[in-house]
Amino acid sequence: MNGPPQISVVIPVANEASALPQCLERISGAPNEVLVIDAASEDATQGVATAAGCRLLLCRERHRARQMNLGAAEARGRILLFLHADTLLPRGALVKMIAAIDRSDVVGGAFSRRYRSRSPTLAITSRLAALRNRLFGWYLGDQAIFVRRNVFAELGGYRDIPIFEDLDFSRRLSAAGKTVTLTPPVYSSARRFARLGPLRTTWEDLILTGRYLSGENPNDLCQARAERLRPLSTYERFS
Repeated sequence: MNGPPQISVVIPVANEASALPQCLERISGAPNEVLVIDAASEDATQGVATAAGCRLLLCRERHRARQMNLGAAEARGRILLFLHADTLLPRGALVKMIAAIDRSDVVGGAFSRRYRSRSPTLAITSRLAALRNRLFGWYLGDQAIFVRRNVFAELGGYRDIPIFEDLDFSRRLSAAGKTVTLTPPVYSSARRFARLGPLRTTWEDLILTGRYLSGENPNDLCQARAERLRPLSTYERFS
């Protein structure tokens, strides 16, 4: 690569050996680097990342905000893209991001989102998310949030909280300037809905989000979520 990358793709992972290859396959176009921040995976995640030519960073804790901040600190691109390992970018996504960021008034944004599922409930939640994006400019982590690197630094990165770090950051980002929602959508895995089902999981997510927006401590909410998910594996809790 001649010169620094335009985009640094930051992927926090924990036991993502099965999902990561397809995710990495979709990262193409525009000069870029991919940083995979692994939190003590017990499978072949690290081997998958290194074999694909990613920059592998190690994090001692399974804490998505800390993993993403670690990746951002090591990134060289002028644009940071935070991507979940089970989220698939549309073709041409990086080029569209550069075009959006090159508009002087845009500080960042994300993509519209669909789930890789035929669930009517998840289809409705995607439509509601699109409405939230238009009205408030708020995004979640599975929407592939991107931001100018200097703006990320000015905002202090992700706050050191165990849950809702994505919503917290996107709210601060939208307050800092104009954000954009790009299409075609990213496609995210529906695996986290498998145990409790789409309807119940969505309902409980809405309750938890309402509690967060009303000012409850994210640490307490994380504990409440952990109690709900017990006895799921660490892999499923991180999803």
